[in-house]
Formats: sequence, C-alpha cells, structure tokens
Amino acid sequence: MVLTVKLKGINKVRKRLADGSIKIHYYHRATGTRLNGHPQDKQFLDEYQAAERKALAIGNGDDFAHLVRLYSSDDNPEFQLLAESTRKEYKRILKTAEDQFGTLPRVAIEDPRVLQDFTGWRAKVAKSSGLREGDNRLSVVSAMFTWARQNGHLLVNHLHGFKRLHYADRSDKIWLPESIDAFMRKATIEIQRALILALHTGLRQGDCRKVSKAHYDGAALTLRINKNKRNGKEGRLVTIPCTRTLKRMIDELPDDQLLILVTETGRPWQARWFKEQWKLTSDSAGITDLHFHDLRGTAVTMLSEAGCTPQEIATITGLSLRTINKILDVYLARTRVLADNAIHRFENAPATRFANRLQTGAQKTRPKLAK
Repeated sequence: MVLTVKLKGINKVRKRLADGSIKIHYYHRATGTRLNGHPQDKQFLDEYQAAERKALAIGNGDDFAHLVRLYSSDDNPEFQLLAESTRKEYKRILKTAEDQFGTLPRVAIEDPRVLQDFTGWRAKVAKSSGLREGDNRLSVVSAMFTWARQNGHLLVNHLHGFKRLHYADRSDKIWLPESIDAFMRKATIEIQRALILALHTGLRQGDCRKVSKAHYDGAALTLRINKNKRNGKEGRLVTIPCTRTLKRMIDELPDDQLLILVTETGRPWQARWFKEQWKLTSDSAGITDLHFHDLRGTAVTMLSEAGCTPQEIATITGLSLRTINKILDVYLARTRVLADNAIHRFENAPATRFANRLQTGAQKTRPKLAK
C-alpha cells in the first residue's frame, strides 16, 4: 500500500520535450525552489520540508519577504483575481525584488528615505534591462505596498506616484497599407490569420489567442473581453459582426480546428512563443517600429474612417467612449482619409460655394495710405 501525501504550495510546470513527451517539473511556490523527483519520493519530500523551513524562516519575519508571502498567497483574493498572466509576471518581479530587499524590515519600508533605495535599484535595472523594465518592477512593488497599507500591514507607501523613466508615445504608430502588405508577404498562414483577426476586430492579443469557433455563429463573434475582468466580475460581453474577409478566413479553417489561432502544429499559442514569432516576421518584413498592440488603434482608426461613430466603435471593441475618443485623437492625425473627405465636402457644399469661387487677381488701383 502506497501512502499518498497531499502537499500544499507546489507549482507544477509542464514542459514538452523534443520527442513530444511531457515532463513535469515541481517548484516550491513560496521560495521558488526546484523540487527534484516525484512527490512520493523520499528525496522530493526531504527537499519540500527544507523549502518549507526556509519559507517559515523568512515568512514569519516583519520584513519585505513576509509582505511578498502575504500578498502573493492563495489566501489573498485581490491577488488571485488578477489575470493568470499578470500573476505570473508579478511573481517574477517580486522574486527579483525579494532577492534585493527580502530582509528589509517593515520599519525601514515605512521610512521616507526608503524611496532612495528602491529608485536606486530601479536605476540599476533600467541600465541593464531598459527603462520600461525598471519602471515595471517599481510599479509592482508599489502595488504590493498599496495593498499592504490598505490591509493594515504598512502605514504608508512611499513609492506611490513615483516618477516614471519610460514614456512611449505611439500616437503615430498605426499599420498603414504598405506595412500590412509587407508583413503578410513574410508571415506564415498562422501569423497571417492573427493579423487579420486583430485588424478586423480590434481585440487584444490575449483575447485573439482565445477566440474559438464556439464564439462564432456564422456571422459574428460574441465573447467576453478578459482585460475588463475586475473584482471577480466577468469581462464585458461584446458582439463583433464579421467582415467578409474575417468570415471567409474562419469558414476556411479545418473542421477539427477549434481555436481560430493555432501554431503550425495545431496547438494553442503561448504568449511568449507568439510574441517571438510575431517579432521574427516583423523583422523579416523590415518593420521595426510597429507592435501587435498597434493593430488595435489601427482598427479603431479604420472604423472611424469608414464612418462609424465612437458609440458604434465601442460596441465592437468593448472600449469605453473615453478611450475611443483618446485613440482617435492621437491616431487619426496619422492618416489623410478623413482630411480628404472633409476637403471634398468643403469643395462641394452649397454653404462654402462663395469661398471656393475666390481667386487672386491684379489690382486696378492701389489703395492710398492715410496721411
């Protein structure tokens, strides 16, 4: 008889090997320690107990590491309500922060001078990994401190409202026809489908990767936008009528393909692999200043150029009217479609006929200046 032991706080990570088989790696959640073997092996149990002792030693202290344990635990509903990808990113950043500040006591965290320590850390990260990564790390730590203050673990968050180093102005970054043509010529059919889906729906990458035939009724896509999921509530339900191009693409998919977007081997896209393949295609097409996310602004702009009102665009994309108007404010200046339409109406409207008849001509007599 084999005694089954149920261990808590273990993460399982599945890796597909070159031969197609699946191998499971185990990690102690609180410390990130790799646990070798199988949960029923003696070596595994010994390593698990050692990791538990380590977590207890650093987790019972009144320090930064203790806040990380509390904030990222399964018992914190606020953390668990975050999207899975967000939780994963937060844990990555908090692990790097804990390596630097794990033993920093609470009294030091509440000291105003601690801001110098964290901005100094941010400066080192920015130098080695870029300004955006530096800001992201400080932002996640600040989010944890805000949670700690609101839940009685800290008296103040001195990182709140810190000045960011990275600012990305993408107001003129939209996919123009020539860029789309160049990209499509270099893209595999799997990546081509991703561009078409994003351009004809305005969906974010995460939502695009999850769209399936279950969302499709032959004429429209109906799904919930995951980005809008907050406080345990479901995301906003949107219905996107399919353009002829999008409908044709979906109708031509293999019968056994459930997701709209899959890899060459028919598997669901993982975020990192999709990002790598998208960048590889962009580089091959000579596109270095456009991102997948820019397709969202491009879709909103195209809908507006086609005569859609902000209210109509909002029903399709799930964006708020405020966001729609902001996007249009920064993106429309990049194209001439609406400007050309406006001038055409100006030249042909009865109300502006007098202005269109104006022309220059030589004066018969020059006006005299008053003395």
